[in-house]
Amino acid sequence: MNDEHTVHIVDDDPSVCDSLTLLMESVGLNSRVFNSADEFLETYGNTSGCLLLDVRMPGMDGMELQQELKKRQIRLPVILLTAYADVPLAVRAMRTGAVDFIEKPFDPESLLTSIRHCLDNYASLTLPSISLDEAQQRLSALSKREHQVLALLVEGKLSKVIADELGISPRTVEGHRARIMSKLQARSLPEVIRIALAGQRG
Repeated sequence: MNDEHTVHIVDDDPSVCDSLTLLMESVGLNSRVFNSADEFLETYGNTSGCLLLDVRMPGMDGMELQQELKKRQIRLPVILLTAYADVPLAVRAMRTGAVDFIEKPFDPESLLTSIRHCLDNYASLTLPSISLDEAQQRLSALSKREHQVLALLVEGKLSKVIADELGISPRTVEGHRARIMSKLQARSLPEVIRIALAGQRG
């Protein structure tokens, strides 16, 4: 299989690497596993494809590797794999060029959809994104309180923290979050973040 279909996996958890490798094999995608950022940098041969990158790793973490890739002008689209607690880091990484972030435990179909978009759009290194007009149109449907909740979600804050800051209950925050996802036609938090960031381009 040619290099453009290679999925580079950088994660220090062997079980995650094994499951990702099996997932790639199941849909005919080639993969290469690296157990650390340093190993990836030492052995990466300037092949194309995409990079599945764990945010938190011993030594150089995912954010630092992303910055090093930019410094070395290695133009691989990056999909971050992150625990919920790492969402603030993932949002920051998206602002600086990461294509997507997937929360662990990941949904195989959502991950494969993101990977396929990366491979299909390698030249531009971007997912087919929602237009500014469409993003703003969806965002305009939100109430003032929902905009407040969304702004804090984009910062990666948990429902309890948002509740404390807005003086409402965590259950009320969850209700707002559900309505935000419905109005934005988003199926996941990463989609919500992508629409919010797209709407800020204007």
